Amino acid sequence: MRTPATHAQDGLPAEVTIWEVGPRDGLQNESALVPTETKAAFVQRLVAAGLPIVEATSFVHPRWVPQLADAGDLLTALAAHDALGDAAHDLPVLVPNDRGLDRALELGCRHVAIFGSATETFAQRNLNRGHAEQFAMFAPTVERARAAGMRVRGYLSMCFGDPWEGEVALDRVVDTGVRLLEMGCDSLSLGDTIGVGTPGHVRALLAAFETAGVGADRLAVHFHDTYGQALANALAALEAGITTFDASAGGLGGCPYAESATGNLATEDLVWMLDGLGVRTGVDLDALVDTSRWMAGELGRPSVSRVVQARA
Repeated sequence: MRTPATHAQDGLPAEVTIWEVGPRDGLQNESALVPTETKAAFVQRLVAAGLPIVEATSFVHPRWVPQLADAGDLLTALAAHDALGDAAHDLPVLVPNDRGLDRALELGCRHVAIFGSATETFAQRNLNRGHAEQFAMFAPTVERARAAGMRVRGYLSMCFGDPWEGEVALDRVVDTGVRLLEMGCDSLSLGDTIGVGTPGHVRALLAAFETAGVGADRLAVHFHDTYGQALANALAALEAGITTFDASAGGLGGCPYAESATGNLATEDLVWMLDGLGVRTGVDLDALVDTSRWMAGELGRPSVSRVVQARA
């Protein structure tokens, strides 16, 4: 079978948005540098496959993430591509601070994201700031981005567990997320950075946000598959009303600051499940599988996506 049988489930959203993170989160942990032209082709193919949002790159300092040192060249190449043109400026980019935002503004970007932490240790390792100090760093960046008419997404990492601190209290995650939203972020992506979450944990966290006045319409989920729970967690979030899901083509990904973080939820696996539930995504699964198979060849190893493997 090349498509799943469709059996709709009552109470689910009719349509969801997949936020494709493969070109940024998926590639950032690759040790061998991927050529800029390969990254540009990857983004173009993902857009052509119907992914509505493709996060292109990050303006992090190249010393910390050498793989993304070509961010400016990549965005310039994408803007010059006939199929993208001005739409390339709407591709989200990660900006860790004001310097990153300066570069995004220079290149005409209209959609940026910041990356916060729910825990003290990861904030120190990833941001070189304490948990409380990160807000002072983000505030001027978000304010300037909003003043420039940009959309701003907030990523919140370590929402389900931290490799140094263990389980993270729900109220800690909610308090941190609410502060990012109150700062001016349009939406908040809740990250299971090391892939330790389970469906019950997902439901509990989303309920805690609801109690705090933050509905599912302002939240996204970002699951890693370290313990094989990513797809089950996505279903739990879907049942709780979440309509934006982060995923990475071919299951690419990891985190350069958390060695236990393995690949992201594979976009193909998510699309297969959603297709089977009758939930619209707008994604051409055949084109997406072809893209991930092509990228696996470029990286010199097979895709970890179960759908890509099955289609082989």
